[in-house]
Amino acid sequence: MSEENEEFEEITSEEVDRVVAALESLIESTDSENIRSYLEEAMNEIYFLVYEEEEDELDSTVEACDDSDEDFSEAA
Repeated sequence: MSEENEEFEEITSEEVDRVVAALESLIESTDSENIRSYLEEAMNEIYFLVYEEEEDELDSTVEACDDSDEDFSEAA
């Protein structure tokens, strides 16, 4: 493999939002449950290209806040 193929492409949240919205519209107009399932899976995979890391960071922040809240309740 060449080094050019190993570089990561930057995907913007705007592009992901646009594609997810288009897939949601397509899902709504699809009668087949099998096709709808594949489209939903694709939509989720595309969504997590950008938003998975942000959600993990938010989860860590929430967990840290939850831990500190427990410390205050134990003192009371």
